[in-house]
Amino acid sequence: MDHLTFDSVQHDQALYELVKPEFEFQGDTPQQFQAWADAFRPRLAQALGLEAIAHQTTGHTPAAVRGEVVEMEDHFRESWHLWVEPTVPLPFYLLRPKGTAGARPLVLTPHGHNQPHIYVGIANNEQEQKSVQDGERDIAVQAVRQGYLVIAPTARGFGETRTPQDITEGKVSSCHTQLMHDLLVGRTPVGERVWDISRLIDWALANLEVEAGKIAVTGNSGGGTAALFAAACEPRISVAIPASYFCTFRGSIGTIRHCDCNYIPGILNLGEMYDIAGLIAPRPFLAVAGVQDPIFPIEHVRYAFGRLQRIYAAAGVPERCALYVGPGGHRYYKADVWPFLHRWW
Repeated sequence: MDHLTFDSVQHDQALYELVKPEFEFQGDTPQQFQAWADAFRPRLAQALGLEAIAHQTTGHTPAAVRGEVVEMEDHFRESWHLWVEPTVPLPFYLLRPKGTAGARPLVLTPHGHNQPHIYVGIANNEQEQKSVQDGERDIAVQAVRQGYLVIAPTARGFGETRTPQDITEGKVSSCHTQLMHDLLVGRTPVGERVWDISRLIDWALANLEVEAGKIAVTGNSGGGTAALFAAACEPRISVAIPASYFCTFRGSIGTIRHCDCNYIPGILNLGEMYDIAGLIAPRPFLAVAGVQDPIFPIEHVRYAFGRLQRIYAAAGVPERCALYVGPGGHRYYKADVWPFLHRWW
């Protein structure tokens, strides 16, 4: 009581210690796992605002419009908009491999805090070109060259979905405004991005030749966030590969400055990130991390992975949970991504 200096880090850590997560996984058997997952998933959807979005969009049928089609050397790149809500024409790229017709697996590649076109290999300046080359961020191009159909969506709050002011000022995203306005109506940016991925899956299954049971999601940083939460909430996703995100909330966004879009009110009262990732089981999960990532520290990544392994073991599929650690920092590492996907497809 005689120390009068406020220590915000100490205060936050003390608060985290007081949290008793309602859905911290404690089971040992597949039956206990399933009961836990069945109870947890709807509560997570509620926390993300998915219930609110569903209510607010009642009666809406998404429609899509195709724009420019560009023929590349080994694939076609199509620009589309999908009205995921009556007032939200969400831009996305569809990449189609050249070659034999017929059903193909589908990979969704949500992007992080960069321009949406980076993932389809479009670089408008030297900085973007460096980001693509040094960080292996042309993820959608990588996927289509594996022979997959690919949807590369614009994350809500980026690209054309920024505010007019942020577009005028050249800001990469409108995440802060998005979060503030979402909170007023019971939503979150993470929830909106998960919602958009589910609507894109609806559209793809209805309009593309997608091979049954083969839908994967992978993205880096904020794209890893969307990948993890979408797979936890969306059972049609069969493989999840988040990169430069999987960690603990306490060791990353709860300790280190991150973008506003990461924050979900009360999430630690429900569970840690490894509990949320556990909802992906028994489907295959690969976490990709950088050993020198300064904002998702590797010691917390390894701890989270150890906890996630227990959940996959209880679900009866320990072999479906993997971690790849790249030699550098906060970026995408493709070395094990496509081999991992091939093991399960």
